[in-house]
Amino acid sequence: MSLHPEGSAAAPLPSERRLAGVALKWWVLVSVGIATFMTALDSSVVNAVLPIITRDFRSDMLITSWVVTVFLLVLSGLLLTFGRLGDLYGHKRVFVIGFVIFVIGSAACSFAPSVWALIVSRAFQAVGSAILASNAPAILTTTFPPQQRGQALGMQATMTYLGLTLGPSLGGFLTALFGWRSVFFINIPIGLFALLIATRVIPAGRVTDHAERFDPLGAGVFMIGLVTLLFGLNRGRDWGWLSPRTLGCIIAALILLALFVHIERRVPYPMLDLGLFRSRTFTVATASAIIVYICLYSVSILMPFYLIQARGMSPDHAGLILSAQAVVMAVLSPLTGTLSDKIGSFWLTSAGLTVLALSMALISLLGPQTPLTRVPLLLGILGVGMGLFTTPNNNALMGSAPRHRQGVAGGIMASARNVGMVLGIGFSSAIFSTVELQAQRAGDPLAFYRGFHVTFLVMAGTALVGLLVSTRRRWNG
Repeated sequence: MSLHPEGSAAAPLPSERRLAGVALKWWVLVSVGIATFMTALDSSVVNAVLPIITRDFRSDMLITSWVVTVFLLVLSGLLLTFGRLGDLYGHKRVFVIGFVIFVIGSAACSFAPSVWALIVSRAFQAVGSAILASNAPAILTTTFPPQQRGQALGMQATMTYLGLTLGPSLGGFLTALFGWRSVFFINIPIGLFALLIATRVIPAGRVTDHAERFDPLGAGVFMIGLVTLLFGLNRGRDWGWLSPRTLGCIIAALILLALFVHIERRVPYPMLDLGLFRSRTFTVATASAIIVYICLYSVSILMPFYLIQARGMSPDHAGLILSAQAVVMAVLSPLTGTLSDKIGSFWLTSAGLTVLALSMALISLLGPQTPLTRVPLLLGILGVGMGLFTTPNNNALMGSAPRHRQGVAGGIMASARNVGMVLGIGFSSAIFSTVELQAQRAGDPLAFYRGFHVTFLVMAGTALVGLLVSTRRRWNG
């Protein structure tokens, strides 16, 4: 005889509930992984089609470049804000809204009638990307148990690197077959599929005590300050690093960010809980991440010039070689993430920064006669260093933040990556152009290689500074 009333469903056995929970968390990873892949893809795919967009709209490349720049600025400026909103109102709710905005923004980009409409649509799309990027790590760290947190973050990192790797080639492929609008249109069906999964499988989760309120003043000051800083660094190459406009942006940004810290210390419910930085692990993980991404993006900006301009390689061949780094990172990330769950982050991040410094020093030795077969090997070594460092460091950062601050921690983690990217591009460009110009004035026929050599020696030193910073983390990871 059944123990349950007729017509009612039998309560699941404990083993059934456990199996359902196991299946559910992997579906959550699928949804978050698709979101991560799409946002990474969109941050890299547009670079490959900018010339086509410029031609079709009969625009100036300076104007069209804002299709990329506005995405970076809006994304970076809003990461922390949406991470905080996720903590306050629930990560699932905010994440789903972000998916909707991203899909609508992608549709608007694909049907944009003018270059200015495309720029506005990209800004709207970046709002959705900021929501997804800041809440995705929080969803994973609250869905997976602590002993699997590194594994989940590692698999998310793999999706990031796959998106960055496939972006240029996929963009070129789609544009050749269907035109540049297909680069944005493809986000619609994929995004709707991932949105359906997200609404069904991501747990609602807990929200922060409703006594807490959002800090609009702090959010506004932070966004304006960070965007001003990134804008100044982004345009510094064109304006000149000591020009009044560049220095004005940097000084204004520093004043605004100092004002932001002042505000956050005094409001009852700050957007950024400065208490997070009382954790040595959290502070060190954030600082070392910025340093590592400075080194990584110096390679991203200068290596294509070495391969294409200095060595005469075709763009498609160069793109294939440059993908070696991301492929290695994609393979290693889930492995090192799983390992960090078992042994902590200290030794892995230290090893990663050591390998990173070595790779920067080896890259600095590339010259006009270096066999080109050596380049993917060096980029693979760089990928090993990044793969050893990134996921264990993210695991330490997210693990050191309280559960009710996971959204803010995710926003800081993503912001560290974007700030490091802009600083890396700016610093490496400044060092390279300064040394190259001096060598040209001296009549040196190898002026390019002088600038290349000095820049990556400086980056090797920067990685060693990152190693010293990283060793300050607690020994228990």
